[in-house]
Amino acid sequence: MAGRFYDQWSIGDRLEHQPHRTVTETDNLLISALTHNPQPLHLDAEYASATEFGQIVVNGTFTFALMVGLSVGDTTLGTLVANLGYDKVKMPKPVFVGDTLRAQTEVIALRDSGSRPDAGIVTFAHRLLNQRGEIVCVCERSALMLRQK
Repeated sequence: MAGRFYDQWSIGDRLEHQPHRTVTETDNLLISALTHNPQPLHLDAEYASATEFGQIVVNGTFTFALMVGLSVGDTTLGTLVANLGYDKVKMPKPVFVGDTLRAQTEVIALRDSGSRPDAGIVTFAHRLLNQRGEIVCVCERSALMLRQK
């Protein structure tokens, strides 16, 4: 499904995104390497085993990016002008290799653009849940979206 235009959204719209995604060791290693993040909690199994988590914790930047990425096909694909910002990012539970994650979105605000008559701003509340239904990441995303022509 392609993304929706600004005027196709209503406050309270809710989406359950597909596909779901099982996190791999490679995902965690690549994002840590790409972002030059040497945190041993993400890379060193021996170190991580001695922490309260008892195992490697997946890099939070991967968790956040996956949450947003899983939502794109249903929300902004082909209708986005620009993401304006991400607010209230929280990660209440850790993510581990082997967790299967799924994303949900709710529209929490709509506002006409003051400078672009062909667009409006949609604020999405994104949630990422693991296979146990625990919330592992949340954020609010403001997106400048095209209107239907």
